[in-house]
Amino acid sequence: MNEIRKLNSKAEKYSKKLDEVLNEMRKVIVGQDEILDKLLIALISNGHVLLEGVPGLAKTLMVKTLSDTLNATFCRIQFTPDLLPADIIGTKIYDHRKGTFYTQKGPVFHNFILADEINRAPPKVQSALLEAMQERQVSIYGDTFALKRPFLVMATQNPIETEGTYKLPEAQVDRFMFKLLIRYPKKDEEKLIIRRNTQGIVPKAKNVLSSKDVIEIQNFNQKIYADEKIEDYVTEIVDATRYPENHGLNITGMIEYGASPRASIWLILAAKAHALMNGRGYVIPEDVKAIAHDVLRHRIILTYEAEAEDRTSDEIIDMILSKIRAP
Repeated sequence: MNEIRKLNSKAEKYSKKLDEVLNEMRKVIVGQDEILDKLLIALISNGHVLLEGVPGLAKTLMVKTLSDTLNATFCRIQFTPDLLPADIIGTKIYDHRKGTFYTQKGPVFHNFILADEINRAPPKVQSALLEAMQERQVSIYGDTFALKRPFLVMATQNPIETEGTYKLPEAQVDRFMFKLLIRYPKKDEEKLIIRRNTQGIVPKAKNVLSSKDVIEIQNFNQKIYADEKIEDYVTEIVDATRYPENHGLNITGMIEYGASPRASIWLILAAKAHALMNGRGYVIPEDVKAIAHDVLRHRIILTYEAEAEDRTSDEIIDMILSKIRAP
C-alpha cells in the first residue's frame, strides 16, 4: 500500500507536467483533443502511431507542436514512389579530396518523425523506417548507429485516395502501437481555424519539458502498478480476438487473424500511460478500455465475408469488451 502511495505521488507530479504539454499544444491545435492525448500516451509508452485521415487536418502541425513543447528535433518525410531507403536512414559518401568515405545521416536521426503518406512509398522504403522503429537503430553499410531518445514516428495514410499506393503489410502495421482515426473538426472549431488562418493569428507553443524529462517519464511509466487481474483481463481480451468461440462470442468466421503478442504488451503499457496521465500510479480496467480500440483495430484482420458485410474491427472490439468481464 505504501508503494502505491509513492507511485501515486510521482504520477501526480508527472501528470501535471504532461497537462502543461497538452495545454501548450491546444494553443496551436484547435480541437482533436483525443488525438493529442493518444499521441502523448504513445510517447510516454515509447511507441509509434499510425494516423489515418483525410488531408488538411493538422497532422504535420501536431507532431511539430509536440516537438516544440519538448525542445526536441522534428523532421517531416514526404513518402513518394521514387523515395529510396538511403533518403530515410542515410548513406556513405565518398570524399574525393580526402580519399575516404563519410556517413551522411538521414532524417530518421531526429526525435520526432512525420512519415507523411507512408503507403505511397514501395515496401523496401517502408521497411527501412519500420526497422528503425523496432530496433531503435540503423545500419549504414556495416556501421550501426543508435537513434536519439525520445524517438516517435507518426505515419499518416489517406483513407480515400488509394491510387498509386502500396498497402502496408499486416506484419509491418503491427509495429505501430496505435492506429488512430482523425475526424473532421466541429463547426465551432472550424470557425476558430478560419479566424486563425485568415487573420494572421499564429499562436506558438513554448518549451515545457526537456528530452531528459520525457525519458524520465518513459522510465517511470514501466513502474506503474498493473495487478495480475489486469494482466488476466488483457490476456482474455487478446485471446478473444484469436479464439472468439472460447469466450461465447458469436463472431466465428469474421476474424481471419487475431491480435499478436505485441497487442498484449501495448495494452498494458498504454493503460499504464493512461493511468499516469490521470495522476494514478496503478492501472484500472477503465484504462485498458480507453485505449483498447487504438491498440487492436489494426491488429484484427477481418475475413472477406466480414468486409463484404461492412463489419469493422471496431465493432468486433466493442463486442469483445462487452463480453469479457472486467475485474
